[in-house]
This record gives sequence, C-alpha cells and structure tokens, in this order.
Amino acid sequence: MDLLVTKRDRLGKVSRLLVKQGLVPAEVYGRGFKNEHLTVSKPEFLRVFREAGENTIVNLVLENDKLPTLIHEVKRDYLTGEVNHIDFYRVTMTEKIKANVPLEFIGEAPAVREKLGVLNKAVSEIEVEALPGDLPHRIEVLLSVLDSLDKSIYARDLKVPAAVKILVEPETVIATVVPVKEEVEAPVAVDVSEVKVEGEEKKAERDAKKAVEEKKE
Repeated sequence: MDLLVTKRDRLGKVSRLLVKQGLVPAEVYGRGFKNEHLTVSKPEFLRVFREAGENTIVNLVLENDKLPTLIHEVKRDYLTGEVNHIDFYRVTMTEKIKANVPLEFIGEAPAVREKLGVLNKAVSEIEVEALPGDLPHRIEVLLSVLDSLDKSIYARDLKVPAAVKILVEPETVIATVVPVKEEVEAPVAVDVSEVKVEGEEKKAERDAKKAVEEKKE
C-alpha cells in the first residue's frame, strides 16, 4: 500500500498552517535510518489508515524512493479529534519486529445466550513477533467455543500463521464467560440506640417487679 509524502523543511508553528491546508505533518524514523520531516495529505492518510491500521506495511513514496513503514502513532487534537501529527516507523523487510496486534472477537458465546453468563474480554490486543510483511492486520477470537460458564479462551488457543510468534504466556486469558453475580439483600439497619433504651427499660421493669415481690415476703 503506497502513500505519497513530501519533505517538510519548515518546522514549529507552520504545522498549524499545514493542517488548515488539508496536510498533516509527519515524521519517519527507524533503527539505522535518518529521521525525515514530512507532510502528507490528510484525506489520503485517513484512507490508508482505515485499510492498513498499524500492522500493515505502508510504502511512503518520497521523491524516487519507497520507504517501507508501519504507522506507529497517530496524534489527534484533544478537542476536535482531528489528526494533527503522524509518526511512521521505518522497517527492514528482512528483520523481524515486535508489534501489538488487535484482537477481533467473532460471533457470540453460547454460554452468554443459553446460560445467562457475562462475557469478560481480558485483553484487546496481543504482542507478536514476525517479519514486517507477515504481521497480521488482526487476530480473530472465535467466541463460539465458550459454551459453558467459567470456560476461557487462552493465548495458546489463538490461530496465527506459522510465520507469526505470539510473545505472551500461553496461559494468558483472552476471554471468559462468568456467572452473573446474584444480588444480595442489604441487611436491615438496626438503630442500636433504640435497642439499648429498650434493654434498659426491660431491666428497670424486672427490678421493680422484684422489689414488689420482696416486700410481699
């Protein structure tokens, strides 16, 4: 997937002007490579980002070169949500890299529908190692296997290509179905002061009755 970019010579406040022109400032860097300051068309970047995400190689077309990169970070305005800066990480296609791949939960857990359980998704992404060209866009998690309460899907259950290595512990829980917690009735509040007063009244009544009986004797 290709994305046309141009070099950016001016830095600093000029970035705001670029955003107004429909351009976004960007940086490309990587181990052993020179950092480059770039600009990219915002509509074109958003189109590529929707298709590629953060784990698909994007070739930055810079003058006569194509730089294989991954979209490393997309910074947005905290008020408007508009993209205002992009970091690309340049890779070597013959060297393995580590990356976090998002999980896509597919279908419905039978234990949720039939046994009224609650689905708990423990993680949303998982770290893997692979050559840049072998990185999966996402990893599917099939929920149909969760057919009983307290049953779980573990990292060892995930299906990935042979060229991809999952880096988390095999027993890492990905998703599980747990029983619905029964509501426990709140204990009735007791006014201790009233109990104490009532106790004292009973005692006084017993003492008075005892005194009357002693006089009769």
